[in-house]
Amino acid sequence: MKLEDEILVNKFGQGLVPIEQLSERFRLLEILKKRKFLNDFLYLIIQSKPKKEDIELAIINSELKSSFTPCILLKKGVAKHDLEKLLNLPENELMKTFVLLLSLFKIAYKRRFAVEKTTPINGGIGICQIMKRLR
Repeated sequence: MKLEDEILVNKFGQGLVPIEQLSERFRLLEILKKRKFLNDFLYLIIQSKPKKEDIELAIINSELKSSFTPCILLKKGVAKHDLEKLLNLPENELMKTFVLLLSLFKIAYKRRFAVEKTTPINGGIGICQIMKRLR
């Protein structure tokens, strides 16, 4: 994943970039690049620490039918090996997979950001306290 794409994904997680902007970029990729993008994206998702209870909300927020294959596979869990199964779906399922994973990422990202902005990091101080000191 290019750095500019990673930045866009993180901005999406913060609610600063619309999903359409990311979807259009993804749609224009060749099949092998789509799979590489999804593979790289999985690491961002895993770092955001999604929880099993995020799954239903991710499906709802994605506006995909819960009977779609990516949704059914996601219902099995958010462990790395569960998420990797989504990468092996046929090409016609990759856009759905992408949208679903974006939804999952956004939920987990927002939760993690909310926790980390006030929680001391590695024995230090939280992001909010750092920002106050910089003012």
